[in-house]
Amino acid sequence: VAAGLVLGGTGSDTGGSIRGPAALCGVAGFKPTYGLVSRAGVLPLAFSMDHAGPIAWTTEDCAMLMDAMAGHDPADPASADRPVPGFHAGLRAGAKGLRIGVVRHWHEHDHRVGETTIAAIDAAAGVFRGLGATVLDVTLPPLEDFNACGFVILVSEAYALHEQWMRSDFGAHGELLRDRMALGALVSGADLMQAIRRRRELCAAVALAMQDVDLLLTASAAGEAPPIDAVPKWATFEKPSLTMPFNVTGQPALSICSGYGAGGLPLSIQLAGRPFEDAAVLAAGHAYEGATAWRATRPALSA
Repeated sequence: VAAGLVLGGTGSDTGGSIRGPAALCGVAGFKPTYGLVSRAGVLPLAFSMDHAGPIAWTTEDCAMLMDAMAGHDPADPASADRPVPGFHAGLRAGAKGLRIGVVRHWHEHDHRVGETTIAAIDAAAGVFRGLGATVLDVTLPPLEDFNACGFVILVSEAYALHEQWMRSDFGAHGELLRDRMALGALVSGADLMQAIRRRRELCAAVALAMQDVDLLLTASAAGEAPPIDAVPKWATFEKPSLTMPFNVTGQPALSICSGYGAGGLPLSIQLAGRPFEDAAVLAAGHAYEGATAWRATRPALSA
């Protein structure tokens, strides 16, 4: 997608697997509201947290893909049976008049990101002000809380879905995948119920905060993509994920390019909206891209 070989693609996002790769590759990755896009035909990982959505060079391309992808599908039991707006047509709404809350403590304290990423988020806030939005700081529960309950639910559901498959041929699967899923066997029923209870509390806390703002702004990655051999096996558990909160809540969330770091690799921001207000997230992302120059730079490709 970043190289321009295709207009876009589709992905699944259970803890950030659309938005994380999009952030590191400098493209737009959109996780819709839970239930808005059918997951029929997608290999499941965690039923209550799996989302399907588009990855494309621009938010506009994501909106066009959403026009084709969104809608009720009886083949997915979690599919929402409700009217679907025109996402591409909705881009005209822009960002003017929106109230955008910066979840500063997530990326400055809970998971301290690089200084260039912090500067890029602050610059993005300035861009949105210039587009007519009101930008203010908001406080949400700690990032660690979303990750603790999210990963307990994720590994429990993943193990439940794939237990027979893992028991019959454990060695046939990738080491990282199987080791992570095997953690689900160690989660007790009491642990899972506590995580489910905490999930409801976190959803309620975010919903309360979003009575005062229309969108949330934070980081989707800590900075530029690191070398692959520099990523610890259990990196997910060493620092809380910046994308996991919106899998826990099921809200729409968009990762888009916000510049380039010292190494010449992409930086990113993340925008999230209220459930089923996906069109507002896409409209704001499109407005930001139109007000910045980041979509004019494609990666250099060797012959």
